[in-house]
Amino acid sequence: MSEFEKEEALNLQKEFEWVLHKEVHAALEQIHQVLVECAHRFPVQLYGRDNSNKQDKFKLTVPPDQLKCSAVLTGDSITHAEISIKVIRTANFIKTHILGEHPWKLQQVQDAANHLQQAIYHIDDVGKNYKFKSSDEVLHILGNILGSLQRGRTSLIVPRKKTIDDLIKSRNMKSLTPNLSEDVALSFYIQSHKLILAVYQIYFNQGVMKYDSS
Repeated sequence: MSEFEKEEALNLQKEFEWVLHKEVHAALEQIHQVLVECAHRFPVQLYGRDNSNKQDKFKLTVPPDQLKCSAVLTGDSITHAEISIKVIRTANFIKTHILGEHPWKLQQVQDAANHLQQAIYHIDDVGKNYKFKSSDEVLHILGNILGSLQRGRTSLIVPRKKTIDDLIKSRNMKSLTPNLSEDVALSFYIQSHKLILAVYQIYFNQGVMKYDSS
């Protein structure tokens, strides 16, 4: 290797070390600021800020009058709702409520908040004076951060699938006043930026259990 090549290699090594020791920390600090801002906007207690009293109101309907619901979302829970459901194959309606003392918990919101907090903690665990030793080490930390953020995003965009039996036995069903019969199940969930209410009514056709959804 010529003297010029040795000098060039030495300069590249110095530049690489400068990026590892300076630029990586600066980039992590910028990411940290963005994530903390996101955390402070989340409707739960998260990273030193409590937004659990933040309220949003929703009106959910399925025409023609199959389902009507007005709901109040406080933090990660539905604290009030008035629900009217048309009984399949009849002209009858079922009416039920959610009241503040027995809220309906949206676990998705808390799950997403937990993943966001974990992403922030991955950065907090890196001391400001810590000297990275390799690019692999940096990529490992970035992978942990992105993994937590991806899981948080998935929590809100792709709700966990539950069986009808799971829904009927869900503790959230006990939030309804009056309670529904065991052939009706409700499911509140977040999908992207929307609050969704799904209703499942079970019936038997020639001895086979089926259900209608709305």
